[in-house]
Amino acid sequence: MRILLIEDDTEAAAYLAKGLREAGHAVDVANNGTDGLFLATTERYDVMIVDRMLPGVDGLSIIQTVRNAGDATPVLILSALGKVDDRVRGLKAGGDDYLVKPYAFAELLARIDALCRRSSAGAPETRLKVEDLEMDLLARTVSRAGKAIDLQPREFRLLEYLMRHAGQVVTRTMLLENVWEYHFDPQTNLIDVHISRLRQKIDKDFDVSLIQTVRGAGYTLRAGR
Repeated sequence: MRILLIEDDTEAAAYLAKGLREAGHAVDVANNGTDGLFLATTERYDVMIVDRMLPGVDGLSIIQTVRNAGDATPVLILSALGKVDDRVRGLKAGGDDYLVKPYAFAELLARIDALCRRSSAGAPETRLKVEDLEMDLLARTVSRAGKAIDLQPREFRLLEYLMRHAGQVVTRTMLLENVWEYHFDPQTNLIDVHISRLRQKIDKDFDVSLIQTVRGAGYTLRAGR
């Protein structure tokens, strides 16, 4: 299992990471909120363990950003704040579980296992959401800020792929193979044309553009100017 641990107490983080690795897990550690947010939005993890009180970006902001990007990775919040209101805020921000410090390592391991079982046994994803852009996979509808957007089948597949990989750079090869099922480059401006049409529908009438071009690399779906 691949785990992201965001904890600013370096000794506690080292102890926890060591225990998790000894339990057979791969662990990436971030000791501040800024680095943690970067890893959370650019890498894929099975579970995230997030401390609430972090320098740079606080834990709840990290979780909210991840959830707004459509990422449903299970999140276990660690915090010395143990009052009912604190736990409620953490869960409402998008956390899946809340463990109050100090805690027993055995309990933390058990909670991680429970989160993974719950995630793997969960119902299939039926809705995607990035910022104010929403997609209903069952009804095959798309809306932004409550405004319905009419897409052709290929445009829907293209947007779905971008939304599922929100915050990541998606290359032309990835789009050709996963949206068009081409395993070769047709040497045309096929992707550019479809991205342009999609932008007209998704971004044209809104102040914030979501479909961004990453020069020399591909495209990404995220909030931008």
